[in-house]
Amino acid sequence: MAKNMDEFTLQDAASFIENGIDVIAVVDSDADTYKTLVKKGMFTDFIDDAGSYKELTQKLWFHLKNEQDKEVTEDYQVFIPRIGKFKGKYSRRLKLFKDGTPHSVQMTITPYVDDYYLLILYELDSSDYMQEFLTNEKVTTIQNTYLFSMYIDLFKDSTSSISISEVSDDTMDVEIKYSQWRMMIVNMIWPDDKDTFLERTDPEYLKTHLEPGSTSSFDCLMKNLEGIYIWVKLIFSRAETNNKEDYRYVFMVQDIHENSVQLMSTLKKYEELASKDTLTDIFNHGRIETEIHNAIEIVGRTDRKVSMMMFDIDFFKSVNDQYGHAVGDMTLKHFAYMIKEYFAKKNAVIGRWGGEEFTAVCYDTGVEEARQFAEEIRSKVSEEEFNVAGNVTVSIGVTQIINGDEFEVAFDRMDKALYQAKESGRNCIRIL
Repeated sequence: MAKNMDEFTLQDAASFIENGIDVIAVVDSDADTYKTLVKKGMFTDFIDDAGSYKELTQKLWFHLKNEQDKEVTEDYQVFIPRIGKFKGKYSRRLKLFKDGTPHSVQMTITPYVDDYYLLILYELDSSDYMQEFLTNEKVTTIQNTYLFSMYIDLFKDSTSSISISEVSDDTMDVEIKYSQWRMMIVNMIWPDDKDTFLERTDPEYLKTHLEPGSTSSFDCLMKNLEGIYIWVKLIFSRAETNNKEDYRYVFMVQDIHENSVQLMSTLKKYEELASKDTLTDIFNHGRIETEIHNAIEIVGRTDRKVSMMMFDIDFFKSVNDQYGHAVGDMTLKHFAYMIKEYFAKKNAVIGRWGGEEFTAVCYDTGVEEARQFAEEIRSKVSEEEFNVAGNVTVSIGVTQIINGDEFEVAFDRMDKALYQAKESGRNCIRIL
């Protein structure tokens, strides 16, 4: 039975958005790699589980030319906007071919942790959406549904047919240079997005990154007429002519605030999945290593105290050997739960370093307080009953990050402290 309108919830909308996403991939642009978290529909065979990010980007952009069998050349890459790095979120429409049939796809790239990005793809309802969008009739229809639109001639540095739909359905009979408009509108952009706005609206950028008939867009926060910052999509569509020197564009601002808020909730879910250790449900090696780097940076520029410790479950190999790896996994999960619960109300971040080794980064914590934390955990573990494995113990190495530390130096100090604890008979704490 269909729901009444009052029965719909934000969770319903978020679920609808999540189900509508066809591809979510984690991208490391520096390492030129990607890993696919979700793929379905036409993308099942189109995108690999993992591979080269650059090759994937070339593959996606290649189909904009509608020449499926043409190999991508180095020269063509100049038309791939910012192939390796993106400032803020980036979004554009793609046309992909599968078995000779064109498909119109929306692509969004958004940063979330350090140099990692999330690449999101979903197929649009109409494979002809891009061509329709670029016709004058379609532009005229869409124009009335957008917050703002205008025509731009970069050769003349002019604007025309300015329409602010929230004010009037009629276009404004005003003359303003495009260069002047950019400097006026930038004051309405969120401070963190201003540099991106100025870059992506620069005349030379538009000339070099949009071929005739192509469309590009990016998302940012912008003031609405009430002075409230909302998420908008800024869209440039270049006129499709045979003249390479014809630099006329349609520019539009679309209100995407509600959809963006809902999408952010979905993205947060996948961000956490990419950062979590699948067995123990705490941060994985990469994420806790990033946390140590961040802590060292904080100590280097502030007077905050930060300590860290590494845990090693004693004689863990004997657990696997005697009871099997399934029991070993249960023991690791049990231990991870214990330290997660212990640090839940403390300003600390925990993660699995690998195997039976775990790490905690404790903020606003000096070495003596860290020693107390470690001792309480050591004691709790020694008294705990670990199901089939019975009683286990843990060795702990502790150190405080000092100003001037580099990652290798601080980590080596903690690792040596752990080694000393193990050499001292295990089930104890050592500090360096």
